Amino acid sequence: MTAFWLALLTAGIWGVVPLLEKLGLNGSDPTTGVFARSLGVFAGFVVFGLWWSPWQALGSMSRASIGLLALGGFLASFVGQLVFYQALKAGNISQMVPISGAYPLVAAMLGWFVLREPMSVGRVMGALLIVAGVALLRH
Repeated sequence: MTAFWLALLTAGIWGVVPLLEKLGLNGSDPTTGVFARSLGVFAGFVVFGLWWSPWQALGSMSRASIGLLALGGFLASFVGQLVFYQALKAGNISQMVPISGAYPLVAAMLGWFVLREPMSVGRVMGALLIVAGVALLRH
């Protein structure tokens, strides 16, 4: 499967999940929701760890790499998810998901300014379209 189709499959999976989460938050507060969601992540972690056994490969990684990836996991899976659940519980799924999904804009800007990645007209236009989309979804 090519990278394009894998990315499209990812979009499909990530597009269905907020519906499940919005429905799951009906009888719960967002903090408890993040905990319940983490049970699914933990189950995946256990199954994946037993199936693939990544422990030796993990030992060959630098502490800095492990620390950065762990920090990313904490920020995305706990802090970001908690904030997202607050928005999802309070707002409409049709607004909250696309707005929170504007994170590629933040990533692109960090790539340009921190990593010194090349900036092209197409990338700048894409970023401007994301900003316009968020502005349109505000109301």
